[in-house]
Amino acid sequence: MKIGTPFTPQATKVLMLGGGELGKEVVIELQRLGVETIVCDRYENSPAMQVAHRSYVFDMLDGEKIRHYLDLEKPDIIVPEIEAIDTNALEDYKRNLVPSYKAVSLTMNREGIRERSTQLGLKTSAYRFADSREELATAVEAVGYPCVVKPIMSSSGKGQSVIHTAQDIDHAWNYSQAGGRVADCKIIVEGFVNFDYELTLLTVRHRDGISFCDPIRHLQIDGDYRYSWQPAECQASVLAQCRQVAETIVRDLTDDTDDGICYGIFGVELFVEGDQVYFSEISPRPHDTGLVTLVSQDQSEFALHAKAILGLPIPDIRTVSPAASAALVLASDSEEPFTYDISDILATGCEVRLFGKPSIIGQRRMGVVLKASQDPIHALIDATIGAQKLKQFQSDIS
Repeated sequence: MKIGTPFTPQATKVLMLGGGELGKEVVIELQRLGVETIVCDRYENSPAMQVAHRSYVFDMLDGEKIRHYLDLEKPDIIVPEIEAIDTNALEDYKRNLVPSYKAVSLTMNREGIRERSTQLGLKTSAYRFADSREELATAVEAVGYPCVVKPIMSSSGKGQSVIHTAQDIDHAWNYSQAGGRVADCKIIVEGFVNFDYELTLLTVRHRDGISFCDPIRHLQIDGDYRYSWQPAECQASVLAQCRQVAETIVRDLTDDTDDGICYGIFGVELFVEGDQVYFSEISPRPHDTGLVTLVSQDQSEFALHAKAILGLPIPDIRTVSPAASAALVLASDSEEPFTYDISDILATGCEVRLFGKPSIIGQRRMGVVLKASQDPIHALIDATIGAQKLKQFQSDIS
């Protein structure tokens, strides 16, 4: 792979659709490799926009706008970073798409990828889909209590709830419609898996094959990532199953080289119950639980993604230290920006990444605390304590 110089006719250009905190780290890694970066998002000054060479603001559910900016920039590589994208607009550009048109289309909502995983014979929880409150009630009866309701297109736990009894159905339906990324959003009803723990297996498809990071344990609250730690302890037989599941789904999404770049990192989410592994979800991009790799690995998930999509070699991936991450989730009803004092966090020996999001409405993940230690549990304790030391101020307070 030859990489040109930014702002010259020979520049290697990567255009990112979506510019959150994960995309920000990818942009930083791409720029370290001399790549010209362009970020598109629905609001100004998104985290990745703050470090990109240039940016554009528009709704990525608007297919005409997507085509306009792709034709304007003519990027060598197109990287979708969020789910809420008009994927139909990308079909004519699929040869430049990361990781593939099939992967992007199927994973932009939970319906496509869940049905594909079933076709591949992967073990999943029981599930049904619903388009109305009445269909939801029927789906709940089929799946059984308790069950989880999620919009097929959402992120960070928005619109997700648990139904324990029939009295919860109305609330679950209304909450799912408020939390979905599109109006009149279809939902998935998932049966409970009485799992022992959840894992994320970061899986890299690159020019020389498939590589795996050490497994990551994570804890979700309200359907959203709060803590992760690496390496996760699990039996060798369980890890082998996890890798088999991950490789099966990743190969299926990337084997057709006419369908896209076919390289990149995938966050494969799995449930483990005893010696059984259940497929949950897959993201064809860096995963929020993988923020821990910023301090745990010799190459973070973001560096791995950047190298893979550029067709560069991926040597052995090493975990250099047990480590943990704790998300900084803040709440506010104000659209005004905040200022932060992170001195007390750094004094504990933790690292901090503030994402630079311009405002908080409701709850929002605004940063992450990272800690390497002699073992993952000590790292998790230290990161959790560190996260509690963040000081947050309204913008008009000096």
